[in-house]
Amino acid sequence: MIERVTATDEALTLIESIKKIHGSIMFYQSGGCCDGSAPMCYKEGDFLLGDSDILLGSIGDIPFYMHKSQYDYWKHTQLIIDATEGRGPEFSLDSVEDKHFITHSHVFTDEEYEEVKKLL
Repeated sequence: MIERVTATDEALTLIESIKKIHGSIMFYQSGGCCDGSAPMCYKEGDFLLGDSDILLGSIGDIPFYMHKSQYDYWKHTQLIIDATEGRGPEFSLDSVEDKHFITHSHVFTDEEYEEVKKLL
């Protein structure tokens, strides 16, 4: 099964570290406003989802959301969440860590895209 969002081992390790501090968390792919196009990590309930937000999947058992208008632009790609050195975006829980989340992408092949279109 093709997943719309996945995570590297580095990202999963950072997720576990943040969960130990903050408990239940969620991700939202930022659309480029204040902190660029970064995966934002929030304590569950601190970011209110709207009717236009869609669940792309989960990474490390953590839900990962994106606004539908941004999804329309990214629908041909798989998001690969990674972690790298440095502080994260100001409003994200990784902003005070020594590592932060970043998004890489993989453009789906025609076959992968046909399979993934069935998921939403």
